Amino acid sequence: MVLLQVLHDSHKGTMEGAGVTVFVTVQRIYYPFLCIMGIPGLFFCCHLTFTVSSNLFTFYMIYFRKCGMSNAAVVYLSCLAIADTFYLIWVILLDLTLTFWILQPFWHSQPWCGILGFLQHGSLSSSSWIVVVFTIERYLVLKSTTAKQRFSEAGVTKLTCVAIVVLSHLASVPMGWINTVKLVNFTVDGENMTLPRCLYREHTYSTVVVWIASFLSGGIPIVLVILFNYLIGYHLCRASNLFTKEEQRVMHGRSTRGMLKRTIFLLGTISVAFVVLSLPRFVTYCILRTKYNDESFDRNDYSIPINVAGDVANMLHNLNSSTNFLLYCVVSSRFRQELVQVVTCSAKVLELGSNMPEQGMLENMQEGGTRGPGLPTPSPVGQMGTQNSCGLLWRPV
Repeated sequence: MVLLQVLHDSHKGTMEGAGVTVFVTVQRIYYPFLCIMGIPGLFFCCHLTFTVSSNLFTFYMIYFRKCGMSNAAVVYLSCLAIADTFYLIWVILLDLTLTFWILQPFWHSQPWCGILGFLQHGSLSSSSWIVVVFTIERYLVLKSTTAKQRFSEAGVTKLTCVAIVVLSHLASVPMGWINTVKLVNFTVDGENMTLPRCLYREHTYSTVVVWIASFLSGGIPIVLVILFNYLIGYHLCRASNLFTKEEQRVMHGRSTRGMLKRTIFLLGTISVAFVVLSLPRFVTYCILRTKYNDESFDRNDYSIPINVAGDVANMLHNLNSSTNFLLYCVVSSRFRQELVQVVTCSAKVLELGSNMPEQGMLENMQEGGTRGPGLPTPSPVGQMGTQNSCGLLWRPV
């Protein structure tokens, strides 16, 4: 019996060891893949290949090609693409990818240990609150004509986005002191060595700051996004019951109504992705910071279910910053059309009018023709548009 028990424990340990190896290997591949997808993506145009960021390419598509979106939506989604790009750089590339591939990343030293923590939380909060404010803005536009007129101004929206980014980074300044550099003994290839490591500071200050930051960048934004998306849906259902389709067409206009519908549908998709991918990390983070918030707890022991759940939740959360381009391709036909135009380098004519005689006279002028006396010069009617001790912050120790 004793021999059988030993064999069983040995087999179980081997299986667990294999499972840990597989899970670590998956993360070693997964995080560089997110960087490849979100930071340097391959873009083919006119038989040439360019290395660009898919998020920055999304910024170009939305900001310069419009894609049938309102001015406010263009600004918010452009800022979201930029914020997600910085999140990818600070968290996924410099933190998690280097953690799984390099023994001693550069941020295991001062002052990078504190600076990177500040930059990571600043980009995370910026991304989260851009989604929140965009959701609230869409609700106010639906509810109030005055709000619609005010928020339709691109200048107001740009100032709002700048304020979000600045305030998010100011609120993240205290995060620069939640980690500290300590000397830790390691055994690498049978050789003992002592290396500096950027580790969580076991102090009341760190606990309080991390809890506040977790709710500001995770808990509160998730609740607000769910609440205001519910209110938007309720308002739309109520409006559709009060008026017939013909009355709604007369009140809002066909093109404006279509643009608003497209924007809200896109916002709903982004909001659902944000909540679904962010909520698991927030829950596991809270569990780790309460029940398992002990210095002796081994965060790298994958035989403990919460460690596996925490890392899976991190993987889902980090996916949120890399997939907006794919979401736009799936839910927006106009975005897909513009993407095809850009990739194939096709020139596009944006029709601003449908008066063919005026267009013919304009072409005649461009070719050097003359106009009869007393005929006014026509205006142009178109234009040619050719985290581990694996991870600095994202796996709480």
